[in-house]
Amino acid sequence: MDITNVLPAECISHIISLTTPRDACRLAVVSPAFKSAADSVLVWEKFLPSDYKLIISNSVSSSFLITSLSKKDLYFHLCHHPIFINNGTMSFELEKETGKKCYMVGARDLCIGWGSTPSCWKWTSLPESRFPEVAELVYFWFFEVYARIETRILSHRTNYAAYLVFKFGKSTDGFRSTQLTSAVYVEGINDKKRQGLFLDPSRNTPKLFHDRRDGWMEIEMGEFFNKNGDGGTLLCSLFDFDRFGTRHGLVIQGIEFRPKKMPMH
Repeated sequence: MDITNVLPAECISHIISLTTPRDACRLAVVSPAFKSAADSVLVWEKFLPSDYKLIISNSVSSSFLITSLSKKDLYFHLCHHPIFINNGTMSFELEKETGKKCYMVGARDLCIGWGSTPSCWKWTSLPESRFPEVAELVYFWFFEVYARIETRILSHRTNYAAYLVFKFGKSTDGFRSTQLTSAVYVEGINDKKRQGLFLDPSRNTPKLFHDRRDGWMEIEMGEFFNKNGDGGTLLCSLFDFDRFGTRHGLVIQGIEFRPKKMPMH
């Protein structure tokens, strides 16, 4: 029996809205009736974050996105084209498979130790960066970078990971086989789980960074389960205090927070 001949279109749309964006796209090819239901406003309004209008209203492209795109087109636009919020210092996008929120805190919105000292850090622009400015380490032995993000703006019941998005300049020194320390934790709660990271590991050390295929590399700094969004402020730190070694050449685009994919077994 063809359920499209039995159930009202709105009922079919409601059922599809309880699945995932990927499932909705698969169901759209089953039949013309399913396509109509799967492409409906009801379905894609459900897949978009409940506060998507507020998020978009704080971006530079708010009127265009809300008035000119269907809900389905808006969803996929946000998956493939990050929008800029917080005066352009943070980007927002959706994870395509789930519709979960992803944010990148740009270098200008990070707390970088001695970041305003030209002899230590240089602020420059790169064509492959999504932000107008990136931070490049000029010369220093003291290394400390922090990102802050409110848990209320992240997707609920979601395990997030934080990633440093970086690259090395033409001239780099001080990072080969040097272990940095990272931590992701809620401000005011003393449960920091620190881990060691190698941005430029030796041959015998496993490479934990990955090529993002956008001109940048990334390395996971830690993870955090956002239950109900009422945890407060999430802090993400990367630091090293080696008074016997100087460093230069690290370029930072930002720190990205996105849902962590579970490994396939």
